[in-house]
Amino acid sequence: MFLNKIQSTFLAIFVTGLFSLSSCSTNKMIAKKVSKEFKNSSVIKQYQVGFALYNMEDKKMIFEKDADQYFTPASNTKLYTFFASLKMLPEQMPALKYVEHNDSLIFWGTGDPSFLQFAVKDKSAYNFLQASNKKLFFAPGRYTGSFFGDGWSWDDYDYYYQPEITEMPIMDNMVTSTYQSSKKINISPKVFEHCFEIDSSKTTGGFQVTRDFLTNHFRYPLVDIKPGYNQQNPYKTSIQTTVEVLSDTLHKSVGVVKMKIPSNAKTLPGAKRDSVLKHMMLPSDNFIAEHLLLVCSDQLGDTLSTTKAIQHITKTYLSFLPDKVKWADGSGLSRQNLFTPRDNVYLLDSIYHLVNNREKLFDMLPAGGKSGTLRNAYPKTDQPFVYGKTGSLGGVHNQSGYVLTKKGKTYIYSFMNNNFYKPTAEVRAEMVRIMTYIHDNF
Repeated sequence: MFLNKIQSTFLAIFVTGLFSLSSCSTNKMIAKKVSKEFKNSSVIKQYQVGFALYNMEDKKMIFEKDADQYFTPASNTKLYTFFASLKMLPEQMPALKYVEHNDSLIFWGTGDPSFLQFAVKDKSAYNFLQASNKKLFFAPGRYTGSFFGDGWSWDDYDYYYQPEITEMPIMDNMVTSTYQSSKKINISPKVFEHCFEIDSSKTTGGFQVTRDFLTNHFRYPLVDIKPGYNQQNPYKTSIQTTVEVLSDTLHKSVGVVKMKIPSNAKTLPGAKRDSVLKHMMLPSDNFIAEHLLLVCSDQLGDTLSTTKAIQHITKTYLSFLPDKVKWADGSGLSRQNLFTPRDNVYLLDSIYHLVNNREKLFDMLPAGGKSGTLRNAYPKTDQPFVYGKTGSLGGVHNQSGYVLTKKGKTYIYSFMNNNFYKPTAEVRAEMVRIMTYIHDNF
């Protein structure tokens, strides 16, 4: 009996050892073949490339190419905001903080981006304020940062992907103009209608609305508007503008009061966190990403601060990363962000186990050939083999995520391309070629 136990134990150790040797051998074979693909690529030799491929089963890095070097992540930064939100935010986002005092309802923003956001469409705060029979007062002053994130490009101020940061964002902090007729546009929120004027000096070219840098003065050319026209321009934020948009949207007066949040302030629950995260990840929404960090900051105290949130997240939750991160904003618009490919890989491994639901996680991420920012990167398919996050700026194009292989394996990867001069389409095509090779062969 004793001898049988020894034999069983020895057999178990022997089998485990064989499995470990087999796994090690397989990883080395994959590393050798992937390395050859990189070495034989004439495209990749022309710019800075970092790559890491990780085996989730045996928790081993299979292949690295400059994976410990720092790269500009662009919207790969959203993976860190995604992780932070999973760690810090409740399943229902805090839409407002408020107190009721006599005939007044005083409320504070939490940075929650979902207030009538065009994709999330959450109306929790709207319905609450609209239904109140008390006098409404907005108490500003929680947000301590600038209207732009650190390192943002100031000359992108008029583009849809760079709306300003505020403590009480409403409708994406943007003005939407849409086709009504060949000579007229619809404007939302309506409170901005008087801010639009025709620029009669421009009578040729396409129809496009532009805004002055420091004011809410919008202009459009004297040309016909085509059906289907739809454009979003960030509006210039201020306390007064916030109150005007709120009053216009709620169809009731909103005042301003200077008051710090008391300890007995109540929290109004809002949109589902995971729904908001999905709407950030699939289209790579910068507005949502930036404000999610403010909501994380809301969990820490009275002030809303991107810097405060990042410092807390880095110190409290990211000590497992092999390289120290340089993290500046929530969206990746800032070139001050610097991450390594292997950091991205270990973060994605942590996210996978944190969500603890493969189907749910993959549904929240862009899928190659099917959804989000990866929809057009890979051939159209009903069964994607890549789920992840893209990231693009001038001279920057990255992908980090999960790749499924024909042999039933799931690997984590981070593919970072920086400082290229050639068209992004060529860089993307080479990245897709290598990821497809990994899918087909391993």
